[in-house]
Amino acid sequence: MKPLVVYYSRTGTTREAALGIAENLNAEIEEIKDKKSRKGIRGWLSAGKDAATKNPADITEIKKNPKEYDLVVIGTPVWAGTMAPAIRTYLNQHKIKKAAFFCTSGSGKEAVTFSDMLEIALGSKLVAQLSLSAKDVKSKKIGEKLNRFIAQIRSCR
Repeated sequence: MKPLVVYYSRTGTTREAALGIAENLNAEIEEIKDKKSRKGIRGWLSAGKDAATKNPADITEIKKNPKEYDLVVIGTPVWAGTMAPAIRTYLNQHKIKKAAFFCTSGSGKEAVTFSDMLEIALGSKLVAQLSLSAKDVKSKKIGEKLNRFIAQIRSCR
């Protein structure tokens, strides 16, 4: 299996989870970058507004073509109860054959996030989902959940 881990991270929490997933899967990794600054309080406010209104983001050009991978693992923070606009754009731009989703959240709402992601990635075979609290990622308490997620992915080869 040739996996790719794709993620967007504003604060580094989703990045940390993505790195752990990529390492466990021996996967290539790509960070999706939003051209709009999401730093500071203004960035946080605009991020929440854009996510809530389901506005796509203008993202930088990707380096890895998802069509070249057997599985694409896609990670996003949960903003305003849904995915980050950069991930919305990525999903709209690319047809993914087989996917696994993960999200990091300080507030929950992962069910809606995953539902929104799957709605855009219609036609993708979803093999696994993982929801992580930002608190657990930062305190390194994600081992058991991460192991189950990796096992689900590996069982779907």
